[in-house]
Amino acid sequence: MRIFFITAFLFAMGFGRGGPQLASGQSSTDERPNIVIFLVDDLGWKDIGSFGSSFYETPNIDALAAEGMSFQQAYAASPVCSPTRASIMAGKNPARMNTTDWFGAPQPENVQNHWTRNKPLKPASYTPYLPLEEKTIAEALKEHGYTTFFAGKWHLGDEEKYWPKNHGFDINKGGFSSGAPRSYFAPYSNPRLKDGPNGEHLPHRLAQETASFIKKHQDQPFLAYLSFYSVHNPKQAHLDLINKYKEKKSELGLVNKWGKEGARKVRLVQTDPVYAGMVDAMDQAVGTVMQQLRDLGIEENTIVIFFSDNGGLSTSEGHPTSNMPLRAGKGWMYEGGIREPMIVKWPGVTKPGSSTLEPVISMDLYPTILESAGLPLEPRQHVDGESLLPLLKGRPMDRGPLYFHYPHYGNQGGSPASAIRKGNYKLIEFYEDKPVELYNIARDISENNNLAPENPTLVNELQGMLDDWKRSVDAQLPTENGKNQNNNNK
Repeated sequence: MRIFFITAFLFAMGFGRGGPQLASGQSSTDERPNIVIFLVDDLGWKDIGSFGSSFYETPNIDALAAEGMSFQQAYAASPVCSPTRASIMAGKNPARMNTTDWFGAPQPENVQNHWTRNKPLKPASYTPYLPLEEKTIAEALKEHGYTTFFAGKWHLGDEEKYWPKNHGFDINKGGFSSGAPRSYFAPYSNPRLKDGPNGEHLPHRLAQETASFIKKHQDQPFLAYLSFYSVHNPKQAHLDLINKYKEKKSELGLVNKWGKEGARKVRLVQTDPVYAGMVDAMDQAVGTVMQQLRDLGIEENTIVIFFSDNGGLSTSEGHPTSNMPLRAGKGWMYEGGIREPMIVKWPGVTKPGSSTLEPVISMDLYPTILESAGLPLEPRQHVDGESLLPLLKGRPMDRGPLYFHYPHYGNQGGSPASAIRKGNYKLIEFYEDKPVELYNIARDISENNNLAPENPTLVNELQGMLDDWKRSVDAQLPTENGKNQNNNNK
C-alpha cells in the first residue's frame, strides 16, 4: 500500500509496494498510494528554514525538503485563503468558479457598511461557497475506494451543506465555516471538534487526530488532509516557545525594521516571537504525523506535499512576518501575496534535496494526485490544472502561463487586480486607474523595477493574453463606485 503525503501540493504517480511504478489508470486497490496533505494558513514563502528563514525553526519541514523536491516558484491561485482552498479542492481557477474572495468579505451591494465604502471601485460579486456541483479531489478519490479524512480549517461556505462531509470527506475534525479559530487553546468553540482538556493546543490536537486516522486506516488507501488553522491570527503560542524566540531574537541582535507598501507599513525582518512560536508548533505537528508514518513502517510508501494558501501577513493585523525579499504579502498581487513554500517528498521518485524553478500553481494538485495514483483524470473538472508528474520525476516541463484574478480590496491594503505570469515575466493589471506593471521575476524578485514603460510590445502581448483568459472564464470585474471620494479612503 502506498501513501502519498500532500503537504501542500500533491504530486506523483503511483509506486507499487516495493515494485515498479504503475501505469496511469492501472493501479489496483492494493497498490494505490495513500495521500496526506499539509496545507498551512497564511504561511509566507520565507517562513521555513529550508526556504531561507534564519529566525523560525522548522526541522520537520526542513527534513521533508532534504528528502524530497522543493518548488521555489509555487503559487497560490489567490492572495487570500478561500479562493486558493477552493482551487485545490476543485482543480479550477477561482475566477472560473467565481469564488474570488475570502468567504465572508463584503459583496458590492453591502459595501456601504464596510471600510471600502469610499473606494473608487465596488468589488466584484463572488460566490461565497464551494459549489456542490464541483467534483472535489476527495470525491474523485472516494469513487476509487479511498477513505477520506479532513482536519482543521475549511472556510469554504457558511452553511453545513457546504462543509467537508458534503464534499467527499468521510471524516471531518474541525472543518466548518470559520476562517480562524476562536482560540488556539481549548476550549475551541468549534462545532466539528470536541474540546479537549483546557489548554490543549489546537495544532497538536489536529496532528493527533490525523495520526490516529492514519493508524486506523493504514491497510487501505486513504486521503488525509491536514489543513492547519495555523499560522493565521489570533497570534497565540505556548509561553515556552515565545520565550525561546525572545531569547533568540536577543542573541541574534535582531530589531524590528519597517518599510512602506502604499499607505501601509510592511515588516522587513522576521522578529516576532509569538508568530515564531506558532510556526514552531505547526512544524512540531507535521513531525507528529511523520513520526506516525515511521512507526507504522509506511514512510517509504508516502508522498508528502507541503503548501500554503496565500502569502505571509506583513502589512496589517499585527504584521506578524516578513516576506522579504518578496514584495508585500497576504492580500496583494505582488509575489509576497501569492508565492508559497511547496515541498513534495515521494521516496523513489523525487530526488532527495532537489528543487525546481518551474512556476506551478495550486490547481495543479488535482490532476497530479490522480495521475500519481494511477487513476483516470477528470478533464471536465481540473480544467485549469496540469499534472506535475514530469517535474517530480526530474524531467523538464513547461507549465504554461499562470493567471490570477482578485477583483477585491484586501484587508491588508491590496487593491483589485489581475495578473499573468509567463516565463520570467509577470504583468499586473490594477483596476483603480488601469495602471499596468511589468516585472522580470528572474532578475527582480522584489518587483522594484517596473518595465512596462519601456516594453510596450510585451505589455500588449501579455495584456491581450490576460484579457482573453478573463473572457474565457467569465471573470467578474469591479465596477465604479459612483460615490464622491473623501479623505476617509484607506
